[in-house]
Amino acid sequence: MARCTTAPSPASTRCAIQANKAAGQGGRVIEFAEIQTLNALVYSMLLFILALGLSLTFGLLRVVNLAHGSFFMFGAYISISVWNATGSFWLAVLASAVLVGVLGAALERLWLRHFYMRGDLDQVILTFGFALVLIDLAKMLWGKNILSLPTPVLLSGSVEIADTSFPEYRLFLIGVGVVLFLGTWIAIERTQLGALIRAAVSDRHMVGGLGFDVFGLFTLTFGFGALLAGVGGALAAPLLGAYPGLDFDVLITTLIVVVVGGLGNITGAFWSSLLIGFCETFGKALIPQLASFIIFTVMALALLVRSLGVPDEDAE
Repeated sequence: MARCTTAPSPASTRCAIQANKAAGQGGRVIEFAEIQTLNALVYSMLLFILALGLSLTFGLLRVVNLAHGSFFMFGAYISISVWNATGSFWLAVLASAVLVGVLGAALERLWLRHFYMRGDLDQVILTFGFALVLIDLAKMLWGKNILSLPTPVLLSGSVEIADTSFPEYRLFLIGVGVVLFLGTWIAIERTQLGALIRAAVSDRHMVGGLGFDVFGLFTLTFGFGALLAGVGGALAAPLLGAYPGLDFDVLITTLIVVVVGGLGNITGAFWSSLLIGFCETFGKALIPQLASFIIFTVMALALLVRSLGVPDEDAE
């Protein structure tokens, strides 16, 4: 007995092809959104690590530190040098944190503390001078070529996330950002040391009269902010590398994050980092010619909202 078959009509064939194309396009859109979201989270956490140190010095100490990007750059360079000498990524990060923290504390103790009672313009000129000196020093020590740091072997693999392969090291950076946010917030808002620092900023004479070393607290805070920048530079080196000019490349975006989040507002800096990170990442992926315009527009809107009377958390 013969079996009969019915050939599909041309219309049904076209519908099937269109359905397959639509399914394929939908899958690509979902994959694109997943990858860009993860990339945005990584970039946001790097921004937050850098903005956290700047927010501490700018918001708590009322110091306009334009050399903060230079601390980030030195952290990247030092980590590469230590890795070349030892082959240990984790030792490189630790060395960057310690050495850049000591550098920041030394600059504060020797020069910056004499400018606390002066205007913001004097601090801007001094810290901008620091930045120029440090970038020339970096060129002398490491040259003008772009240097890179390999990712640690322990985190060199990839993880499948919703059918998308993503590097383990980048997921590690997301975790580091969250841990630093929680740890710093607890240290500043829930410990005696944090209360002393906030009190010293509000009324240094009263805190000094109670027997505490006010300038020692300021040195500790400024050094910790520099340490965070050094850690950020070391952790970002496998992604960004190290090169002269890296300091100002990251400083501008970091200033935007601090302004949008509110001066000295650690929680605001965290959410602002996410906002700016997502806007810039998706902006560069979708409309690269307008990526910078988008983040500056976000900053302008934040300043506009504050001018209408919405207070910062730190002002309350």
